[in-house]
Amino acid sequence: MQSQKKLREILDLSVELQASDIHFTSGTPVYMRLRNDCTPINDEVLSPFVVEEMTMSMMTDSQREVFKEKHTIDFAFFSDGGTRFRVNAFRQRGTVAMVLRRLDEEFKSLDQLTLPPQLTRLSEYLHGLVLVTGATGSGKSTTLATIINRINETRANHIITIEDPVEFVHPNKKSLVRQRELHSDVLTFADAVRSSLREDPDVILVGEMRDVETMRAAITAAETGHLVLSTLHTEDAVGSISRMFSVFPAEEQDAVRNQLSRSLRAVVSQRLVHRADGKGRAPAVEVMFVTPAIQNLIRTGEIQQIYSLMQTGNSDGMLLLEQSLASLCAFGLISREDAMELVRDENIFDTRLRKIQEARAGGLQPA
Repeated sequence: MQSQKKLREILDLSVELQASDIHFTSGTPVYMRLRNDCTPINDEVLSPFVVEEMTMSMMTDSQREVFKEKHTIDFAFFSDGGTRFRVNAFRQRGTVAMVLRRLDEEFKSLDQLTLPPQLTRLSEYLHGLVLVTGATGSGKSTTLATIINRINETRANHIITIEDPVEFVHPNKKSLVRQRELHSDVLTFADAVRSSLREDPDVILVGEMRDVETMRAAITAAETGHLVLSTLHTEDAVGSISRMFSVFPAEEQDAVRNQLSRSLRAVVSQRLVHRADGKGRAPAVEVMFVTPAIQNLIRTGEIQQIYSLMQTGNSDGMLLLEQSLASLCAFGLISREDAMELVRDENIFDTRLRKIQEARAGGLQPA
């Protein structure tokens, strides 16, 4: 059909232009995100019929049923050229619309992603809970895919991923990897986590902890000798712990704090900041590793005191958002103006920036 031919042409063009996202909306041209800007690629306005036909042509029968019921769905799609896209289809102003995110075909290292080297530690845990948090589009899935890939390359494990949708396809390397997708393979995250415990896993990736049942299942899995990696839509490390408590009924929160104090290993929070050279975005990262002192604060509910331990915990691999932003700024990856939009404590930022600048001026490697 004509609409499917047009869709193929648009997808091929997005690959050629290296667009990160493609936006289809009735009554407007196709928009693509090129570098940092979301811009129309031509003047051709798409009709509601064409957008809906394109969208439905990408779905399976079961996905169409879910979309019909919920009016929104996430799924993955391969173009004819072999490029993989994550698709979010939804309704707006009574018509169908969708956004496609082009997925990387190759796994990148932490260094290639400009992520701090201490995140390698996440792939070395044998059990416990690791959280990667941040807003939608902050790079959580990419970071987790990098960690899973490193485990896959270095350990003979059984890795189970539960995702909505499966974004990165992991071939078996040193590990056996099984990937399950919401709606097509499993009904809910919580059910999938519980059933995975009967499948002899070493590592379980839970794409998102959306509800209390999924959180309860993930914490239980982490307590029973498995490494569980997951995401939350929270903006900082301490806020992530508070969020975990708050979703549980009041009568369960003391028990959950005790469980988390024993099982939580690390929380990584990410923000993406426009690069100063205009070539995409760089991740600003907050890193909290759970030390005995932090375990005690989690158990007693004194969560806000964790910040002071993180501020003085560089030797333990801790990193505050302000310290990460200062490093990116010192090396010219981001502008001070963009950094200051995210800084919570300007004194921490300036102190870190000054230390890095002094170390570089003296020919030393910044700590």
